[in-house]
Amino acid sequence: MTDVVSWTEGAEDVLVATIARRPANALGPPIIDGLHAVLDEAQRRGTRVLVLTSAIPGFFGAGADIGHMRTLDAESFTAYGDQLRFVVERLADADLVGIAAVEGVALGGGLELAMAATMRVAGADAVFGLPEVTLGLIPGAAGTQRLPRLVGRGRAIDLMATGRKIDAAEAGAIGLVDRVVPAGAALTAALELAGRLRAVSRPAVAAVVRAVDAAFDRPFAEGRRYEVEQIQQLFEQGEAVEGISAFLEKRAPRFR
Repeated sequence: MTDVVSWTEGAEDVLVATIARRPANALGPPIIDGLHAVLDEAQRRGTRVLVLTSAIPGFFGAGADIGHMRTLDAESFTAYGDQLRFVVERLADADLVGIAAVEGVALGGGLELAMAATMRVAGADAVFGLPEVTLGLIPGAAGTQRLPRLVGRGRAIDLMATGRKIDAAEAGAIGLVDRVVPAGAALTAALELAGRLRAVSRPAVAAVVRAVDAAFDRPFAEGRRYEVEQIQQLFEQGEAVEGISAFLEKRAPRFR
């Protein structure tokens, strides 16, 4: 564990990572290092679900570390951006389901981190936005790429070009978050979701994510062929035999 990112086991195969860098979880080098540490631990354990949460009241993540950015020249700005992008992409590419449990503010890099998770659960008082234009910048950790895939082109341009903030209700309505729960209940709801995800076939869940991503990255006919490849692979090499057998035998499947 690190000074600003700690983790606990939420249930079997579920790891809960808690970010705590005062005052607002700015994504500077300490959090970047901490996220690498928890991803290393998740990989070591073979974690199926990683839940990201915050211990700072009112903040999931306020964004990039602007104080740190002010000290940078062009070369060190590039290095900092590369470091932040690398850990965000590492979360997105990890062989697990990531769930961001968001309470309070998720702005800029904080929202980009949440968008890199597979799913997002928000407390009703959460606030979301990508306000980088107010600093003369744009999102730099794939926010311009992930947001349109979640909410569509027009809404994405609206949010990023104006820098406006939206509440959890609007975020849920436009698809930026997957579930909105009462304020203070995001972590509990995320753990319940994690319990459901860990009970189903891990290869099948991974294939769902890959196939859905293909819907955005490939023409329809190519995406359809990719879907066929995925289901065939699951039948031949995944856990479909066990799932089908369990269904016919009227028992719970014993997925790995």
